Amino acid sequence: MTEPATEQPPEPFATGRLDVGDGHVLFHEQVGNPDGTPVVVLHGGPGSGCTPGLRRSFDLQRHRGVLFDQRAAGRSTPHASEPGVHWSSIDMDHHVRDIEQLREHLGIERWIVFGISWGSVLGATYAERHPDRVTAVVLAAVSTGTAHDIDWLTGHVGRFFPAQWRALRDHIPPARRGQRLVDAYNDLLMDPDPAVTAAAAAAWCRWEDAHAATTPGAAPNPRYDDERFRLGFARQVTHCWRHDSWLAEDEIVANADRLRGIPGWLIHGRLDVGSPIDGPWRLHQSWPGSELIIVEQEGHGGDTMSAHVRRVLADL
Repeated sequence: MTEPATEQPPEPFATGRLDVGDGHVLFHEQVGNPDGTPVVVLHGGPGSGCTPGLRRSFDLQRHRGVLFDQRAAGRSTPHASEPGVHWSSIDMDHHVRDIEQLREHLGIERWIVFGISWGSVLGATYAERHPDRVTAVVLAAVSTGTAHDIDWLTGHVGRFFPAQWRALRDHIPPARRGQRLVDAYNDLLMDPDPAVTAAAAAAWCRWEDAHAATTPGAAPNPRYDDERFRLGFARQVTHCWRHDSWLAEDEIVANADRLRGIPGWLIHGRLDVGSPIDGPWRLHQSWPGSELIIVEQEGHGGDTMSAHVRRVLADL
């Protein structure tokens, strides 16, 4: 969800760290105009952290972009690849509370919420729980975070990528194959043996790369070349998904009426097989005043989707 890498991202005008409790300290940075319209960025994953390319999303004269790495992700500490992470405090309630703590810490009364992929789940949930703090919502590569979505992505999508899914499943020891796939992988990723965790993280990230690369010309994600990133990312994703995003059944769609009166844009790729378009379509149907933008030629992200994000934000 970025512009071509040939354009250097802008430098932050401020950075900081925020202690949110439970041993977690969040890294945050700001770009653009300190007096501009505030926009908070919620990154994907869970556990990806913010990339420098996300700084290109803003009109630097118009916006005060706030980017932060969620608990145990990116430059926040401790990192999910490390021992001693307080995993029981990484859940939806804490993530939403962290956004509010950051808003108050920065002295912002209301802001635009911009979320990508997992960040769309977090962004929609935050907006539904704190609609008085949100001026607009922009979601890209949208998911509703349901158990059905998770089981689709970790199972049924294998019909599109049978060899890759078989490799994902076959990495699980036979004795664990009666478990839900995300439970089995999370157990492997938390194993005390580093060789077990490293192999499970590599297997998981090969699957992530396979199902996300449906935009024509998509290249493998270079972040998966980093062993520390692979382990932290895979632990975060499976920790979240084994708990069905810590949401009640279909919570985001069921509570969409709370967003009435808040402008919203759902930007999604027609070719996104991992997060099929019926998810954002259902949310759009339940969210009065929202707009669904379908990018016909892209999957889970791409240049056209990024251009739509920048266009929408530029008008806010």
